[in-house]
Amino acid sequence: MTIEQITISGILAITLVLFAWGKYRHDIVAIFCLVLGVVAGVVPTEQAFTGFGHAAVITVAAVLIISHALKNAGVVNVIASYLTPFTGNIYIHIASLTAVVTVASAFMNNVGALALMLPVAIATANQANRSPALVLMPLAFGSILGGMTTLIGTPPNIIIASYRAEINGGEAFSMFDFSAVGLVVATVGLAFITLIGWRLIPTDRNSKDGSKSLFEISHYLTEIEVGEDSPLVNKLISDIDVLNTEQVDVVGMAQKNGFARPIPREYTLTAGDILLVQGDPSHLQTLVEENGLTLLTSASGNFVQPQSDKEIMLEGVIGQSSPLVDRSIEYIRVHAQRTLALVGIARNGETITTRLKRQRFKAGDVLLLFGDADTIDQRFQDLGLWPLAKRPLSLNRQRKVIPALLVFAGAIALGVAGVVTLPIAFLIAIGIFILMNVISVREIYDEVDWPVIVLLGAMIPVGRALESTGTTDWMANAILNITAGLPAAALLALILIVTMFLSDIINNAATALVMAPIGVSIAGSLGVSSDAFLMAVAVGASCAFLTPIGHQSNTLVMGPGGYKFGDYWRMGLPLEILIIALAVPMLLIVWPL
Repeated sequence: MTIEQITISGILAITLVLFAWGKYRHDIVAIFCLVLGVVAGVVPTEQAFTGFGHAAVITVAAVLIISHALKNAGVVNVIASYLTPFTGNIYIHIASLTAVVTVASAFMNNVGALALMLPVAIATANQANRSPALVLMPLAFGSILGGMTTLIGTPPNIIIASYRAEINGGEAFSMFDFSAVGLVVATVGLAFITLIGWRLIPTDRNSKDGSKSLFEISHYLTEIEVGEDSPLVNKLISDIDVLNTEQVDVVGMAQKNGFARPIPREYTLTAGDILLVQGDPSHLQTLVEENGLTLLTSASGNFVQPQSDKEIMLEGVIGQSSPLVDRSIEYIRVHAQRTLALVGIARNGETITTRLKRQRFKAGDVLLLFGDADTIDQRFQDLGLWPLAKRPLSLNRQRKVIPALLVFAGAIALGVAGVVTLPIAFLIAIGIFILMNVISVREIYDEVDWPVIVLLGAMIPVGRALESTGTTDWMANAILNITAGLPAAALLALILIVTMFLSDIINNAATALVMAPIGVSIAGSLGVSSDAFLMAVAVGASCAFLTPIGHQSNTLVMGPGGYKFGDYWRMGLPLEILIIALAVPMLLIVWPL
């Protein structure tokens, strides 16, 4: 290996470790990697920012904007409104929800499609007196499967198509080139999830009492103050039946320094004590109302029951790119202009013993917030929260479903026909959506997932450096030496499996950027077509089913579903094995070597 190859390999290794560690956001890690490459001299200074003008970056941003425009127009919601009659039978329930999000994910951002269906899934599960855990993981997996069926369904496909254009003199994969393999994989995957997969999901992760008022998270952390007239004053906690049930658990008591301390069961309650309590919202409400207690909020005041429809409580999940990640309540106070108050927090089934004011939020946390109905939607959007309560659409937006679909279909037709490139076609569609008042100029900037854009823009020059220094060829030769004598089909399967593994621990876009050049180099060394290897990378990068951190869809359902980190592989591992067994022969048939 040359010095340049050792340097870029070391930078890449450090980057992958930081991605997997997860302490720092992936966009920050990518920028660090880019700067390190420039300083080390392996990324030319004049090429450092060329990635931000890459067609893949523009296309990803455009797809995110169009996804929100379709959401505003009510496209998925109209379809979802017809699902309620199909929730009686659990097989049909899971199949209908998952099928809708799978199809929607093929033509819009898969995380956006999941976010639209999440409230529907929770509401229909409650109506059917079913644990939401049974439907939310299938919903997340369906969104990932649907994304692999078209060019615009997921960022890895866009990256792979653009990379093919770079190595083939401008000829990229087209809109539906991914469908031949992706559609078969998605269909079989959907069948597996519907018939077998959901049975592998633990069903004891959250309550199943069917309450429709609030989503049944089993353990919200809230704070309650013991009033002077409370019948619980001067009683031992161990003697208070309502504080010793499966639905309510006292985990600590607030101290004057703002922290909390464990509270012994033989402690005698006094007026003014502030208890940290975890439990189901409906049981907490009963506890407060019947025992002279006061529910506290982050607004440093007593919780006031809503006096009108203008004051509501709404639950939201913190997304991976939310500005709330690693921040405290103070961020909500400042950026929501004190119009939101935190009432409770639930964290993936964990028992939390730290006061609300001392919390550092994590992706996947479910927040119970109190605020004004007129502004709470915008506040949730600004804070990167996905609402869990069912949100009705305004009539004027529902009437634009057909026009919005026609504009979107027209843009795809222009791109597929080659009249204009797909990024230009999408930009035209966005312009028309603005004129139709389907999306505002402000929403355009708000809806772009800027950390993903920065990740792509920073990692593209690094990927080019891997090729220009000959590192990808070296890696390919190393793999070929280790696997000497194996047929090309076996190496294709190996690339698919390695890509799957990486996508479970690091961002799927970064996985595609790293693995695409290696796959092409191996194909070149074998003297076979690179298309099958590129498609294997595309499929593998979209198969993050083993962990909640590999894909935003998995993170999004972790809190609402009450899942633990180790729950995903139960359904994800057999699904990935099924995909490998199916995708490899399909790749060889559709994209012969």
